[in-house]
Amino acid sequence: MFTGIIEEIGKLEQIKKSAASMTLTIAADKVLKDVHIGDSISVNGVCLTVTSFSKRLFQVDVMPETFAGTTLRDLSGGSHVNLERAMAAGGRFGGHFVNGHVDGIGTIKRLAQVENAVYIDISIPEELSHFFIMKGSVAIDGTSLTVFGVNDDSITVSLIPQTRGDTILGEKKTGETVNLECDVMAKYFHRFYERVNGSKSTPSTINYDFLSQHGFAD
Repeated sequence: MFTGIIEEIGKLEQIKKSAASMTLTIAADKVLKDVHIGDSISVNGVCLTVTSFSKRLFQVDVMPETFAGTTLRDLSGGSHVNLERAMAAGGRFGGHFVNGHVDGIGTIKRLAQVENAVYIDISIPEELSHFFIMKGSVAIDGTSLTVFGVNDDSITVSLIPQTRGDTILGEKKTGETVNLECDVMAKYFHRFYERVNGSKSTPSTINYDFLSQHGFAD
């Protein structure tokens, strides 16, 4: 379990890639201070297991399912990646519950500077559209953000200067892809809603007003 508060930006030092899997060697500092074999580290929002490490490097394996369903397959030597260690019990919880299980891939459609913020419009897969609501949470490349614009095929988020500097989202350009993880509470609620209605194909009417009326939002 993660919080979506990125601890540092790592650098991809080496990739060993096969047809449908790969091994990544990543240079880092902060996330290695108390690392052990078998620990979970979020890499661009993907929960991966540490298989070896040194003072400045750690290694993780990317299995075929993760290779096919995330943007990790597009990484190259020298790429920067968002890194976060698994949440410690008793630690501060500044983001939202992030599992490190990517639900889909989005594409940056527009970047716009508005005062001290950068607005980002991101296309979303159609099958994920019902998981997003105004003021809901989303993890983008592992970064916890608040949704403040929702359309049928896209969402809008805003980056403050701190987030731009502390994550790789500040480096992203129009046309680039990102990993998306929907709010786990939205996924559980939607599953419950499907069961109550007795059909997976029932069109979703879940939005911010619906959740507010039923005690799920402020």
